[in-house]
Amino acid sequence: MEHYAIETEGLTKTFVGFAAVKNVALKVRSGALHALIGPNGAGKTTVFNLLTKFHLPSAGRILIDGRDVTALKPSAISRRGVARSFQISSVFPHLSVHENVRVALQRKLGTGYEFWRSNKTLRVLDERAMELLADVGLTAYAGHAAADLAYGRKRALELATTLALDPSVLLLDEPMAGLGVEDIERITALIRSAAVGRTVLMVEHNLRVVADLCDRITVLQRGQILTEGTYREVSANPAVIEAYMGNGHV
Repeated sequence: MEHYAIETEGLTKTFVGFAAVKNVALKVRSGALHALIGPNGAGKTTVFNLLTKFHLPSAGRILIDGRDVTALKPSAISRRGVARSFQISSVFPHLSVHENVRVALQRKLGTGYEFWRSNKTLRVLDERAMELLADVGLTAYAGHAAADLAYGRKRALELATTLALDPSVLLLDEPMAGLGVEDIERITALIRSAAVGRTVLMVEHNLRVVADLCDRITVLQRGQILTEGTYREVSANPAVIEAYMGNGHV
């Protein structure tokens, strides 16, 4: 029997009469690297906002590991092991790279970033913080201000802070946005590594990355699921080709 880390039933979100998401039945297998793709305005980020409870559904249910979480608040979703990154890099620019990761580790412990506490009391987190920085190739930048990092390295730092929460389900919202070719290759490798032992659902416009990383793809159009399958299957689907390119190729 299939086990789904994420499942939605009839998921719908309307804004002043406009249905941004309509009756979406999404199933993401546990341990899968699953992509949610579609043309601009398809409703992908709205689905993410619904899954993480930044938006309340107008109708339908959301299940995480088989448990109904539709009524839960965002903080409760996080405690269920769901972590999310955003399209725009969201690090603390004036803290060091190391401090950014340590803040995330404090959050995992259920405490805020307590500026009044001495460094001695936080050193228990240092070893794990450095391990995470090593995982994303940022050891040499540990003492640098996050604001001074190149954009690609900021995205790597954001991934490290997300992994600091030790999520079982990782939601990545356009992780390749704004990256150059070299950074895309590096972040792709990091995501592949981060996916080991986790479920990953990613929204991504770079279809080469999707083809390389993802074993299952759901295509949205106008807030509804158009089709689902492997990259080979969806890229050959005439309805998907029409949605993306008119008469071109995905």
